[in-house]
Amino acid sequence: MNILAQKPLHYSRDSTMVASPMRMTLSVAIITRNEAANLPRALASARWADQIVVVDAHSTDTTAALARAAGAQVILRDWTGFAAQKNFAIAQCAGDWVLSLDADEEVSAALALEIQTLLASQPTADAYTIPRRNYFLGCSLAWGGFYPDAKLRLFRSGTAAFAERAVHETLHCEGTIGHLRGDLLHHAYPTLTEYIEHMNRYSTLGAEILVADHCVSRSLPAFLWNTLLTPVATFFYNYVVRFGFLDGREGLLLHLYHAAYTSWKYAKAWEMGRNQK
Repeated sequence: MNILAQKPLHYSRDSTMVASPMRMTLSVAIITRNEAANLPRALASARWADQIVVVDAHSTDTTAALARAAGAQVILRDWTGFAAQKNFAIAQCAGDWVLSLDADEEVSAALALEIQTLLASQPTADAYTIPRRNYFLGCSLAWGGFYPDAKLRLFRSGTAAFAERAVHETLHCEGTIGHLRGDLLHHAYPTLTEYIEHMNRYSTLGAEILVADHCVSRSLPAFLWNTLLTPVATFFYNYVVRFGFLDGREGLLLHLYHAAYTSWKYAKAWEMGRNQK
């Protein structure tokens, strides 16, 4: 059954674009697991798309119900990892183009109009990077390497896939890559508690990757370098050299705790290696 053929073309209320029957269709792919607090915002920002696919890992909150109420196609699937889950969601998309969107992200009005205009023409590239504006404790970050934070997210169907890895999955495209200007808004960490819990989980996944790739030395100099000097150097580079201090108190806390995350990752990798002896 062709999902796209059963629904009319939709455009955001902010758009002045004239609908064209020749424009290419867009599917939005989102994966979720207990994202009831974030998902409505993401869905509302992409309501102009022809199809929204939500692959939900059996959430225990109202995530799936909220997605269905918004008109998304919801598929329940056991969690298999970030990359595998996202690739499965992409495979369910029927549009000519696919936009991969995280549940805590939001398509800005400028980006929505830019994508609609692009698809109404003849795109010259097979995929496009999008500048991502990250928010920390409600503050938009402009320095310290957190903007423009370009992400490859929009691509012609069948040309891109996420590389299989436990964390920090990256989309790879075989074709030509262009660049968009409208922002993708990333409401990542509204509270310090959520940020610290998130970094705790991600440092464990990062440590597992280091151990699997045999990237951790058991020597004392390497231990000191990875758990002490690398975090200090990371903080100095992002907070001072890349002007992270211009983001105020939020910038200080973010770069301070990001440096701590780096230390946790290597310390956990060392601990895992020691326990495997």
